[in-house]
Amino acid sequence: MNNKRIAVLVSGGGTNLQALIDAQRRDELGGGEIVAVISSKPDVYALERAKQAGIPSYMVARKDYPSNQAMTVALVEQLQKLNIGLVVLAGFLHILTREMVAAFPNAILNVHPALIPSFCGKGAYGLHVHEMALAYGVKVTGATVHFVNEEADGGPIILQKAVDVLPDDTPETLQRRVMEQAEWRILPRAVALFCEGKLHLEGRTVHITDLILEKEVLS
Repeated sequence: MNNKRIAVLVSGGGTNLQALIDAQRRDELGGGEIVAVISSKPDVYALERAKQAGIPSYMVARKDYPSNQAMTVALVEQLQKLNIGLVVLAGFLHILTREMVAAFPNAILNVHPALIPSFCGKGAYGLHVHEMALAYGVKVTGATVHFVNEEADGGPIILQKAVDVLPDDTPETLQRRVMEQAEWRILPRAVALFCEGKLHLEGRTVHITDLILEKEVLS
């Protein structure tokens, strides 16, 4: 099996990018290799993380394009030039239009800081997600990795991991716990499963080879 060339799309600090970089250093990306980091904003810390890891970075800045569609078309062109086999959205804050899904069908992964279908969709990003969870009063939240389709946070779910909500949580403390206990674990694992060819899509259901073993890995 050929190694998958991975591009990670970022818009901020890059904590999930760092989790992927760390997993790659431990040889835990299923043979995949991060060959590009593409940012929608200049001067974000994710670009420094890429530099420190020796990964080439590129800029496709949202402000340089009149619409999300125009930016998406530019992103697709850049990804195709780089011969990318897997696109990972790691804190990427822009809605991609159908051109991206058409160019990379079932080859785009996103991590969302809640248990989809709760607290997701338009406007549900970053700290807002945790504010929504606390306002609703849920006792459990978590993170989801899913395939990307044309619906915001609406693609087939690959992995989810639950995280307890504590009585004295603030949005900030909950965000940190969800990152540490869920996002940073399931995103690298989902990337590895993709690169190993262990994800099989049937309708909305993602079947995972060795599912019992997978539950043990994430427990």
